[in-house]
Amino acid sequence: MDGLSQWWQDAVANPFYQTFIAKDRYMMIIKGLGQTLLLTLLAVLIGFLLGFLIAVVRSTADKQKELKKGNPILRFLLRFLNGVCKVYLTIFRGTPVIVQLLIFNFVIFGSIRGSGGVFFVAVLTFGLNSAAYVAEIFRSGIMSIEAGQFEAGRSLGFSYASTMLHIILPQAFKNVLPALANEFIVLLKETSVVGYIAGQDLTRAATQIQSQTYQALFPMVSVALIYLLLVMGLTKLVSLLERRLRNSEH
Repeated sequence: MDGLSQWWQDAVANPFYQTFIAKDRYMMIIKGLGQTLLLTLLAVLIGFLLGFLIAVVRSTADKQKELKKGNPILRFLLRFLNGVCKVYLTIFRGTPVIVQLLIFNFVIFGSIRGSGGVFFVAVLTFGLNSAAYVAEIFRSGIMSIEAGQFEAGRSLGFSYASTMLHIILPQAFKNVLPALANEFIVLLKETSVVGYIAGQDLTRAATQIQSQTYQALFPMVSVALIYLLLVMGLTKLVSLLERRLRNSEH
């Protein structure tokens, strides 16, 4: 019993105390979690807004190719914007987010210093990266709507913008809502690499605790469990959302 008690003290009790209780280190985990959630929410906001605009430009360009109508100047501008969007999507979808993060932090915004600057760089990078994926999600939803509905809206006297706003986009948004929710889950996990630019988040809090206590088990496992619980909770919400959307179609 003495050997078992000593093992418990050395392998579990003391490491747990040093990881969470001593010097209130549990607060580092809590603050890191708060930073992770804030970073994810702000990046999602940027990603959804920019991705939506890119999707509208790309889907409109595709429809203009089919219709072959409209002001030549506006069509040229639309083709130009569509080309810019394609380059943007190719770059951000074709390179790792960690590389993008390092380039934004050390090259583009290399003069910014301090935690506020790092947080800004992280939000911008993850937001722009997410927008590239959200844009394709929105675009697929828009293009999935039958062309007859677009033509019916125009025949009723709606302008192109009104048809998109009142007829096409509401249906497209409903179709892609589960995919957008999954993108939020993916982004939540991707933000764990922000520590590469000294950003404060959940994972970096664990590494800081490890460097102070020389204990890796409890900090790393606790962070893994927190991410797991967050993802499981969000996945459950997505499943409920998909079920409600299916029920609303009947």
